[in-house]
Amino acid sequence: VQLQASGGGLVQAGDSLRLSCAASGRSFNRDLMGWFRQAPGKEREFVAAIGRTGGSTYYSDSVKGRFTISRDNAKKTVYLQMNSLLPEDTAVYYCAADRNAILTAGAVYASTQENYDSWGQGTLVTVSS
Repeated sequence: VQLQASGGGLVQAGDSLRLSCAASGRSFNRDLMGWFRQAPGKEREFVAAIGRTGGSTYYSDSVKGRFTISRDNAKKTVYLQMNSLLPEDTAVYYCAADRNAILTAGAVYASTQENYDSWGQGTLVTVSS
């Protein structure tokens, strides 16, 4: 599957942004979908993930309560609603797909980037203080 992330931009602390990740090619209805981010000079880290039905969601502690991941399988799109943004949220955000995940993958599996086999190109989010 090909993934195209969009929606990034420059915002102020406290603002909101919604990222989108559009999938094309094969069906992604059975894929575990994730968002990861990489801040300047840092390793890429897990942000959020959502199971194939949308019934299971997983978040890193740093974004829990502020970010919400969702998906629309009919539109082949995954979203990341980001509220109460902080300067430390500044990063390039990547969406990823894992076609091999089982329905009950769990948080540890979902947060492991090595499990994902398709990656988008990234969209830059900059949060000013």
